Amino acid sequence: MSDRYFNKLKELLPEPIRQFGGLVSLTFIVILSFAILNIFFGQGDELVEKMKKEEARIAEANKLSKIISTLPSGILTFYDGSDHYKLSKEQYETVCKITKIIPQRAVMGANLINFRAHELYTVNGNKINETFVEWDTEKKKCFAGFTVSGNNVGINETITVSGEVLNFLSTGIDTRVYFIKNF
Repeated sequence: MSDRYFNKLKELLPEPIRQFGGLVSLTFIVILSFAILNIFFGQGDELVEKMKKEEARIAEANKLSKIISTLPSGILTFYDGSDHYKLSKEQYETVCKITKIIPQRAVMGANLINFRAHELYTVNGNKINETFVEWDTEKKKCFAGFTVSGNNVGINETITVSGEVLNFLSTGIDTRVYFIKNF
């Protein structure tokens, strides 16, 4: 019976109206499908938030890259050194915040001062658990250090060695802590 009414309706309506009705129906089905998919898989607000955070991160990275490019490449840049390479307080803070690398030379220098850290470092196969470079907002100084432990060789001891960073080495790509004072 429904086929009979459908065929009669088909005969009564002209071809352009039937095509327009089909187009409207198809459009409605596509919109409804995307609405259903958005309910199950849509993360519109979260995606926008992630995109904003990524844009902010990229803008910050570009800003920091400009600062790195102003430092003399391959030359130690002292905070409290000669006038020729002395960093301003703002530069010192910024370079501290972007520096993540502590070369082996700085770690070895610190190990010479802290005998127990040197022992653990040697016993555990010269393994460093973590390194860090942090800006202390209260003291307005840059601190760097590393942590060694003997957990991998059965010694239940962890030592953190840290001190104030007074200079950085710029490679043109990144900055590195070069010497650390007051371990």
